[in-house]
Amino acid sequence: MVKNNEGEFGKYIVQQLTDPNYCSSDEQKANYAKFAKRLLYMDTTVVPGAFQMNTAWYHSPTMKNQSEHSHDFPEMVGFYGSDPENPYDLGAEIEFTIEGESHILTKSSLIYMPAGVRHLFKAILKIDKPVFHFSVGVNPEYTTETAPAGG
Repeated sequence: MVKNNEGEFGKYIVQQLTDPNYCSSDEQKANYAKFAKRLLYMDTTVVPGAFQMNTAWYHSPTMKNQSEHSHDFPEMVGFYGSDPENPYDLGAEIEFTIEGESHILTKSSLIYMPAGVRHLFKAILKIDKPVFHFSVGVNPEYTTETAPAGG
């Protein structure tokens, strides 16, 4: 028996953060750290053959100055409250848009984004307790395209 990421197949176990290519500059890291603590990240540049997944704890309000974007692959996004006695209470208000429609999330949520659908994690409007966030893109690396309204 081996521990953690040792052994023949330990190469498939990530236990240390490798920053994603899209967030590698010191300025990008500092901006992200204002509202979140990235835990682990994986894509094919970290583990050859893997698809993309990001995990983080959100801890502070933020407003993102970005436009909706889309991907040429499906994506799953999750926001989970951190109270084990009330796990469906997000403990926050998060604004998420889908094709221009704004949703204020106050409950733990899983969001499926089909390929080509415009969306945006727009803001953490209020946060009382840390929120666990993840995103999974069924693609070797995370890529986006700013998509004009209507497609």
